[in-house]
Order: sequence, then structure tokens, then C-alpha cells
Amino acid sequence: MKKILLLEDGTQFIGKGFGAQKEAIGETVFHTGMTGYQEILSDPSYSGQLVAMTYPLIGNYGISRDDFETISPFINGFIVKELCDLPSNWRSEWSLDSYFQQKGIPGISGIDTRKLTRVIRQHGTMKGIICSETDLPAAFQKLRATVLPRNQVERVSTKTAYPSPGRGHRVVLVDYGMKHGILRELNKRHCDVVVVPHNTELEDILRLRPDGIMLSNGPGDPKDVPQAIGMIQGILGKVPLFGICLGHQLFALASGADTEKMKFGHRGANHPVIDLETEKTAITSQNHGYTVKEDSLLATRLVVTHKALNDGSVEGLRHLDYPAFTVQYHPEASPGPEDANPLFDQFLNMIEMHKREGAAV
Repeated sequence: MKKILLLEDGTQFIGKGFGAQKEAIGETVFHTGMTGYQEILSDPSYSGQLVAMTYPLIGNYGISRDDFETISPFINGFIVKELCDLPSNWRSEWSLDSYFQQKGIPGISGIDTRKLTRVIRQHGTMKGIICSETDLPAAFQKLRATVLPRNQVERVSTKTAYPSPGRGHRVVLVDYGMKHGILRELNKRHCDVVVVPHNTELEDILRLRPDGIMLSNGPGDPKDVPQAIGMIQGILGKVPLFGICLGHQLFALASGADTEKMKFGHRGANHPVIDLETEKTAITSQNHGYTVKEDSLLATRLVVTHKALNDGSVEGLRHLDYPAFTVQYHPEASPGPEDANPLFDQFLNMIEMHKREGAAV
């Protein structure tokens, strides 16, 4: 069935629909990863977005239940150049088309994703709608009138706390839209993890007697999660803290810094980041549309530890007074390189040092 991707500036892309045959509106973004489309579409950080893949062939290894980053996808739509109808992989259980039909997610294939990417890079991310050709005039009016929701973290976060038991350090993982890869890395290191909702009060977190606090990734603007700021401010100095992506931005806001929306964000598995302390470069997996404003850090007790080599944006922070550090990228990868994976070990080392210092007092 013929479908159209229509952007709010009037740009049109004609293609073929797959998955659910319905309209979808969302912020249109692109991802430069060559593999890992299943982890991308199941990453809660893409909640409410139309995700375009720059790699031309998508769906060739199908869908496997073992590669999900959350139980169900939260994306609004998927955009590809060429869709593989017959995946070839012994782990595959569904094709992308059949899986999207099950989940009620529309997709569009057969469009020039390189052109789409150039449009977004030139003009910035913008609203888009996947619609049928006959509904085009009404769809455009609907698109222009639609205000994108700002409660994405509330949508994707767990509603109740749950444990992932282990015999090591107890880590409270605050779920702002957590990828399961973060939980996997903590479990691999024998952590006794308790995952809690995004709006959990400080007192309830401290009542769990955590050895460390982890702030997860998540979708949208960090300023749309104001309830997190007071909790993080109350944690600092009491419990070691490690934040990833949205957690990094929330940590910055809680420490007195500011954030801003990027023109088209970082979404891919090949972003080079330099560690300013060691001068070593890591290739990282990234997915964010907001960044910490570096000039706003001057009035804080934060120091920049990592920077993006492509555009110089802030990629890592450390608190000068408290055991707390964060990164903008994803050390758990999935998909992507594992260059930054040792950051989880750095977090656990920080917990052990904090315990030793507490015992010595």
C-alpha cells in the first residue's frame, strides 16, 4: 500500500507502507547505525518518534525475543530505504513487517533516506506524519496542529519497583526509560539491583539502603522531569551516583547547570568521544536530542570529563565534591561498540571506595 512521509515544512517522501496500516505522528529523527535495528526500535529513548535508518537494508536478520531493550517498543513509526521481507537468521522469530503488525506500529519503506537525513541535518528535527496518499491535505493540517507530548518519561518508566537480585552491591536503578542493557551490565557484575519508577521520592530510595544510585537513559527534554531534580540533589554526598544519557542531563540540572535542544541530536553507534583526563578516544553508541550547555557549568561544582570529537559537545561530567559522575553516551552499547563498558567497573570501584571511607570515619 502506498504511504507518504510528510514533514511539517511540506517535504514529501512517497513509499510503501508496512506493519500497521494507520497514521503516525512524531518527531522525525535519523540513526546512523549499520546494525542493531531491533535494539533501536525497542529503546524507550525513542518514545513518540519516527525513526529513520540511514543504513539502506533493514530487516535482513528478522526479530528475536533475545534482543529487546524493553518488552514493547515505544516508537511511533519506522522509516527505511529497503525492507527485507524474508529474513535469514536462525534466531529470527518474526519479520519486521509481521512484528510491527502485532505491535500496531506503522512503517514506510522505499524512500530516499539519504535525502531525508540531509533535510533533517540542514533544518533540524521536525514533526512528521506517515499517512496515506488520499489523506494528504487533512494529514498536513493535523500535523501542523499537533503538539508533541512532553510526558514521555512518565509513559515509558516502570509503574512499580521490582528487584533483580544479586549478591553484590545494592544499586537502585531509577528508570527514566531504561534500556535492559544497563540492567544486564549491573547483573553481570553481581549487583543486587532494585529498579524504581522515575518519580520515586528520595526517602523511599534511601529506605532501600543503596550502595549506589544509577540514573538511566530516557526520552525527551530533561526539563520535563522536574521531580527528579530534588531527588538527585538529596542523593548527592550520601550515595555514589552514576548517570547515563538523560540521567546525565538530569544530574547537570540538579547541580545548577543548564541544557538545550540540539539541532538534530546524536543517534548512532560510531560517535567518537575523548576522555579529557586520559586523552584516549572511545567509539560510542549514542541517542539523545539534548545536551548540557558547557558555559552553564562555570557556576557549578562540575567538571567536564568527556567531549564529542565531532561537535565538541559535553559527553561526561564529574562532581568535584561528591562521588558522582555521568556520561551522555551509552556504555552498555546494544547496539554499538563496547569501548566504554569499563565505566560500570568505575562505578563499582567508586562504591567500594565510598564504603571504605565511611568505615574509616
